[in-house]
Amino acid sequence: MAQRISGTPGTLGESVDPQELPATAAETTADNPWPLSLLSNKMKSYIDRMSSVWIEGQVVELNHRGKASYLTLRDTDVEMSLPVQIWKNVLDRTGAQLTEGSHVVANVKADFWTKTGRLTMRANDIRAVGLGELLARLERLKKQLAAEGLFDPNRKKRLPFLPNRIGLITGRDSDAQKDVVRNVHVRWPAAEFEIRNTAVQGPDAVPGVMKNLAELDADPNIDVIVIARGGGSMEDLLPFSNEALVRAVANASTPVVSAIGHEADRPILDEVADLRASTPTDAAKRIVPDVAEEAMGILNARALLDAAVNRIIDREQEMLTAVRSRPVLAEPQTMVDAREDELLMLRRRSLQAMTGLLNHGANEITHLRSQARSLSPLRTLERGYAVVQTEDGVAVRNVSEVHVGSPVHVRVAHGRFDAEVTKTENPTEEARS
Repeated sequence: MAQRISGTPGTLGESVDPQELPATAAETTADNPWPLSLLSNKMKSYIDRMSSVWIEGQVVELNHRGKASYLTLRDTDVEMSLPVQIWKNVLDRTGAQLTEGSHVVANVKADFWTKTGRLTMRANDIRAVGLGELLARLERLKKQLAAEGLFDPNRKKRLPFLPNRIGLITGRDSDAQKDVVRNVHVRWPAAEFEIRNTAVQGPDAVPGVMKNLAELDADPNIDVIVIARGGGSMEDLLPFSNEALVRAVANASTPVVSAIGHEADRPILDEVADLRASTPTDAAKRIVPDVAEEAMGILNARALLDAAVNRIIDREQEMLTAVRSRPVLAEPQTMVDAREDELLMLRRRSLQAMTGLLNHGANEITHLRSQARSLSPLRTLERGYAVVQTEDGVAVRNVSEVHVGSPVHVRVAHGRFDAEVTKTENPTEEARS
């Protein structure tokens, strides 16, 4: 290791010329380091050039010691704190009445003590955030969240009719917890809870509620989550208007019920929750049904069902009675008798018609028979005429067809006989003579 010479003290007690030291921290080495005092001086020089800054937070610790007051400010959104020192004369000049839990803004500047290597934040001014300023900030946040659609009723999830398990986020052994559990069990004794206790006011409220909300939302057995606390001042309820908490509730996949304070209290959480209950007791009444009312409803439904079934049966019985009272079912033989009479009448008409047709046909046949008979040779024979035939059966029409001595057959109206020609005469010759 190189020996130190004149200038700053070295490892062997000698002084080192400042010009021989590395110009920047990056140039230092194990053989050529910076003295601690040089680093401290450089840090103080750098920090002294920093500008003062206004910060906002909540007082979680406050101690007065001599001419200085020491307080710890915690961020209202995340788990992060910063110690701050303020001189008593500065605090008296501002007139700020600080207590643990106060919401403040402070003008601070970093201060580095080279002798002890301690960095502190010194407050040059501090102001308590008044109620009017808080209300104005909350109103601006409300408008921003409303513009983003976080208050839209269409995005709110419906609560289950009968939750399997209820997640409850509230203060330890609080009246709000007792009210919710007692009233839920009065309405539905079989209801089950997953209770998470956390701070519900002060700087630990927001991270505590968000942590438990995330755990319950990730549990598939939890059907609804209730965030509850009793009443309090507006400052006490500020954590439930915190933007980070409000956005966490809006992004939860499980329905969330807000039951904060009393009827008049309305933190921003009420606007983004899926259901706003005016009180913890009201939340209990709205997340589970009343077993007595449901039992009465079942009785009423059964009575209505019985009445409806009886009406249907009565109506169908009346229709059946009306059908049975019709002649076709009351006296079914009437239809048979009527059809039998009709059939007999039709048979008589058919018989009469057939008889008439037969008589007409018989008369017509008789007439035709008479006509045929009038034209028959027998009729001529009956008037005394006879038919003479040769032995061959040929009718004799001319006298020349036979001669004397020729045998002939003679047919008369009633029989026939044989004869012999004894004489022939020519009617033409007779006519000439």
